[in-house]
Amino acid sequence: MRGFKTLGAAALAVALVSGVGWAAHASDSQAPAKPKAAPAAASVDGYQLVKLPNTNVPNFERRTVFCPPGKVAIGGGAEAQGEDAVLLGSFPTEDGEGWIGLGRDSIRDNVGISVYAICANR
Repeated sequence: MRGFKTLGAAALAVALVSGVGWAAHASDSQAPAKPKAAPAAASVDGYQLVKLPNTNVPNFERRTVFCPPGKVAIGGGAEAQGEDAVLLGSFPTEDGEGWIGLGRDSIRDNVGISVYAICANR
């Protein structure tokens, strides 16, 4: 009987120690504060965002926005606007100086498309 009491006490001690360890581990697992990113203008030479505002165009017609002279597109995006609008493509121009967006509307013959380009110096 004495062996069972010792074994039970040992099991209880292990459980308590493990529980304390888990609690300590859980409190230590908080992620450190993330460093703040530098403003885009400070980190990319000649950063400029250009926008082609929303306009209705026939389905599948490409809309293209170009960067100012001396700049290239380093990113971009597009948005198809309307309840039944679907964005079909958002990609750079072949020469890298602009961005293209195209879409369609499943009910109507035209769709609203906005296009954005993130430009930087060459």
